[in-house]
Amino acid sequence: MDRSAVDTVIRTLIEPFNKKQVSIEDSTTFAGDLEFDSLTVMDFVAAIEDEFDIIISMNQQAEIETYGNLVDAVHTLQGK
Repeated sequence: MDRSAVDTVIRTLIEPFNKKQVSIEDSTTFAGDLEFDSLTVMDFVAAIEDEFDIIISMNQQAEIETYGNLVDAVHTLQGK
């Protein structure tokens, strides 16, 4: 799956979590722009892991600050 396909799927998955209907860009931050708390992040990551059949480690999660970082990480992980 190429990056744009991964992006499309993640955009669908983020919808129920995007309570403020923030416009999603690669630079959109989860903590700042979307105001995700730790529980929301855990639920969102679980949804992504289930959809793509991957595991995003805690170390990887700590490095993912923006939507673009997430798409890149998922794209890399699902390619392995």
